Amino acid sequence: MLHTTQNNMFLLLDQSGPFATQTSIQSKGGVFSPQSRTMATLLGRGELSTKYRVIRNQIFEFLDVRSFAAIQELLQDRRRRQEVDHRAYMLLGNMFGIEGTEREIISRVNNYSRTADGVIRYLRSKVLANYSSHIEMTNEIDATSSPAELLITVFDDRYHQKARFEAKRKLILMNLAGSIDQRERETGIENKFAQFLEFLNDYVWSKKAKIGELEIVYLLSTHEKSNFTCEHLKIITRKEADHVALQPGQKLTLIKRRRFTANGREIPIYVSIRKKPPEAKVLKLLRKGEENPAVAVDDELGLMGVLQSSQDIKVFQKHLTSSAINANSFMALEDISDSLTELKRASKNTGSAPNTAMFKFFARLGGMRVEFIVHTYQSYLNYIYQRDVSHDEYEVKRIFDTGVAELLFPQSIYFLDMKKIRDRQLRWFRRQIEEF
Repeated sequence: MLHTTQNNMFLLLDQSGPFATQTSIQSKGGVFSPQSRTMATLLGRGELSTKYRVIRNQIFEFLDVRSFAAIQELLQDRRRRQEVDHRAYMLLGNMFGIEGTEREIISRVNNYSRTADGVIRYLRSKVLANYSSHIEMTNEIDATSSPAELLITVFDDRYHQKARFEAKRKLILMNLAGSIDQRERETGIENKFAQFLEFLNDYVWSKKAKIGELEIVYLLSTHEKSNFTCEHLKIITRKEADHVALQPGQKLTLIKRRRFTANGREIPIYVSIRKKPPEAKVLKLLRKGEENPAVAVDDELGLMGVLQSSQDIKVFQKHLTSSAINANSFMALEDISDSLTELKRASKNTGSAPNTAMFKFFARLGGMRVEFIVHTYQSYLNYIYQRDVSHDEYEVKRIFDTGVAELLFPQSIYFLDMKKIRDRQLRWFRRQIEEF
C-alpha cells in the first residue's frame, strides 16, 4: 500500500485522515467549535500536528493571508485575487528554479497543470477506462491552471466536495510535476536523451541501413490454455500475415526490426526506446510514496530490445560494451537481473509478477545511466500475453495494489469500490488479450 506517512504530501489526499476534504467548509465556530476539537483530536501532539502547522503556514504565505478567515475574505475580492495569482506564479518560478520572462514562467507552471490533468486522463483512458465517466474531472477544475485559484477553490464552499478535492489533488500532482521538471533541467535529461539516440545510431546499429529503416515481420504464436504462455512461434513476413486465419489460442504480433553487426553477422533486433513522459513519472512517485524524483525515478532513459534467442542477447550485450569503447566511454553494467535463465525472481515492486522473464540491467556510459530490458521472442510474447504476467495486467495491479487508485479516487467521493474494480479490470484486460 501507498506510504501516506506523516512526512509526505500524499497524506493530504487521504480521505480517512485529518486533511480529508469535507462535505462543506466550516468557516465559523472558532477555536472551540466541534470541528476544531475533532481536528485537534485527529492531529494529536506529535509529528502530525507539526505537519499541520507547516502546511497551514505554507497556505497562508502562498495566499498572503494571516488566517483561514482571511481566505474567505479573499474569495470576495477580485482585485486582490489577481494580485495573489500573479505573486503565486513568481513564487513558484523561484522555487522550481525557472528562468525566463514572466510569460515564460507562467507558461511552464501551466504545463505542470497539463501534466497533472494528463495523469488523470491516462488512468481514465487505460487502467480505469471502463469507469471513465465515474472519475471525470469537474469542468471548472479541469479548466483551471492557476495554482492560487486552485488553492482558493479548496476553501470555497460554493464548490462541491468533489470539486474541492480535485482542486487539492491537482495542486499536489502539479507540485510533483514541478519537482520532476526541475530534476530534468538539473540533470539535462533532454540533452542526454539526444546523446543516447546519437550513440545508438553512430556506434550500435548497422551502417547498412538508413537511420530509422525498419524491417516489418510478424510473430505467429500459439499459446497454451491454462496460463496462455507461448508454446510455439513462427516468424512470418508481412505478405504471409495477410493470409493468416487465427485459431483460438493464436496471436499475431507485429515487430519492426533494426539490425546490428557482430562477428560478421547481421543480427535483427526489435527496439523500443523510451524517455518516460512526466505523467508516468508522477505516477511512479505516487506508487513509491516518494516526493523526490531523484530517489524514485531511476529509469528516465530506457531501451527495450527483443532478439530471437538467449545467445543473441549475450552477443548484443557484448556488442553494446564494445560500442561504448568505440565511442570513447567505458560502459559499466549495474543492477543486473536475469530471469530468462532463472525464472523465479524476487520482485521489488508491489503489483509485479515474480514469473516475468527478462534480462534487465542499467548501463552507465557517457555521463548517462540507461535502463535496458532485453527479451527473447518467446519471453516478449509472454510479457504481452501470459496470464498474471502480461504488461496490461501489471499496469492494473500496480495502480490498485499500491493504493494509488484509492488515493486519487477515494470511495467516499467517487463511490467506487477499488477492490472489486481491480478484479473486474483484470478480467476485462484478460478477455481483451485472449479473445481479440
